[in-house]
Amino acid sequence: MRLLHALIARPLTYRIWQAPFADRKIHPILAHNDLTRVRRVLDVACGPGTNTKYFRGVEYLGVDWNEDYIRYASRRYGRHFVCADVTDPDFAVVGAFDFILVNSVLHHLSDAEIGTLLERLAQLLSPDGSIHLLELVRPPTPGVAGLLARLDRGRYARPLAEWHRLLTATFVPELFEPYLLRGLGVPLWHMVYFKGRVT
Repeated sequence: MRLLHALIARPLTYRIWQAPFADRKIHPILAHNDLTRVRRVLDVACGPGTNTKYFRGVEYLGVDWNEDYIRYASRRYGRHFVCADVTDPDFAVVGAFDFILVNSVLHHLSDAEIGTLLERLAQLLSPDGSIHLLELVRPPTPGVAGLLARLDRGRYARPLAEWHRLLTATFVPELFEPYLLRGLGVPLWHMVYFKGRVT
């Protein structure tokens, strides 16, 4: 498992691993939002820039803790990427974002860490903006999806009710939509899309 996790931490391996599912994973965001109306995007834990293609023509900032991801993304996409932790007091940006994306990172964090991150993101969100979270759900029954959730690098895949409790503690929900990512017709990952606003 350590070898697998080390490989996925490498940008090219991560892209290959995610490639078959990247478009399907972000589909709920595309289905429920008009991205042509977005002005300023903050992509939190952006990885090697996987989501950049959805935000052409808008002001975009990708942030990740992994220096290799950031170097790779900067070279490949030529957009604005920063190696940083958005919860660090030294992380400073000018102005607010009307679209904050957090794609599959919260299941790596404890409840307390999630609370800290979401409070910070609420401060960075414009009054008319929305936060968009895609997260891995721990399935209610055993099966392939449950096994994959346990094998994931993140130790905190949670049931739907737990995600709802954590996310609505900071944001007013507009959407809370469970969905499946399938491979060869088999559910591989249970996911949830949350769209919210500040109170």
